[in-house]
Amino acid sequence: MKVMMIFDQTQAGLGGKESPDLPMGGKAMGIGSCEMFTRFLDQQGGKVIATLYCGDGTFLAEPELNAKKFAAMAKKFNPDVVICGPCFNYANYGIMAAKSAEAISELTNIPAFAIMSQECEKAIETYKDKVTILKMPKKGGIGLNESLSAMCEYAKMLVDKKDTAEFLEKHAY
Repeated sequence: MKVMMIFDQTQAGLGGKESPDLPMGGKAMGIGSCEMFTRFLDQQGGKVIATLYCGDGTFLAEPELNAKKFAAMAKKFNPDVVICGPCFNYANYGIMAAKSAEAISELTNIPAFAIMSQECEKAIETYKDKVTILKMPKKGGIGLNESLSAMCEYAKMLVDKKDTAEFLEKHAY
């Protein structure tokens, strides 16, 4: 299973809140916080083939255009699935992730979804009926490993075209 990640500046390891203006970019490998869930991806036979990133401020300055750019880049890398997140409780990243997952789902044949904590309520309320958003704890919260494992399991279910209804009842907003 070939996985592409979409990260903000923090998860990409290219800055924190002080770097919201990081330009969009990408690398043909896993970067930043990918290490946090590699073992769960390995269990599903998955590998990160590319990581796209963008400062959340840069993305939110032109969300429609930037989401379309992510979709175009996804077509070039041709992963089996795109994971937008994990966003934790970073609200702007939550919006970026959900909007990107929506655009990729609409403009490509590649399944995409987002994952974030309930503190990203604006993104969840705006996008939960348009794109799958999985649950996870906020930064430092309990249950991180379980949610990252579920994220990788869901990616595999999408790739294998399995019925996800029961899974989503438990793990999605």
